[in-house]
Amino acid sequence: MVIQITSSTDPGSTEAERSILTAMLRGARHLCPACGRGRLFARYLKVADTCPSCATELHHHRADDAPPYFTILVVGHLVVAGILSVEMALSPQPWVQALIWLPITLVLSLTLLPRFKGALIGLQWALRMHGFGEEPDPSEATLSHAGPVDPSTRPS
Repeated sequence: MVIQITSSTDPGSTEAERSILTAMLRGARHLCPACGRGRLFARYLKVADTCPSCATELHHHRADDAPPYFTILVVGHLVVAGILSVEMALSPQPWVQALIWLPITLVLSLTLLPRFKGALIGLQWALRMHGFGEEPDPSEATLSHAGPVDPSTRPS
């Protein structure tokens, strides 16, 4: 049995349905949620403006505080459970606990943060959130790339 989770903003829409699960898995693997071939990130956490493979615009995302929140939630539960388990079983010195768990916390956090961010961007793309499903408005593109506004030219 295969469960397919899809998204469509309008039931009568001619746009193809977007699989939420596929988009989130692609994002978690740092790949474009649309095509699964292009790189999602230009740097560690910097999302590419467009997919180099399919030219899908990716700058719309609004990941904000959700990826760090999920990272803290997961890493915190794993590390606290590990600390308590090791303490109950072996009762090591506090410096030994710190020596074990600080690197594990750092590695887990740095590994999971971009994966959660990619999955969240994939979710936003699949649900057509924050401009991922809309046709770009040419007038908005002109305004957003116009540069700084000279205060002396503003209308009164």
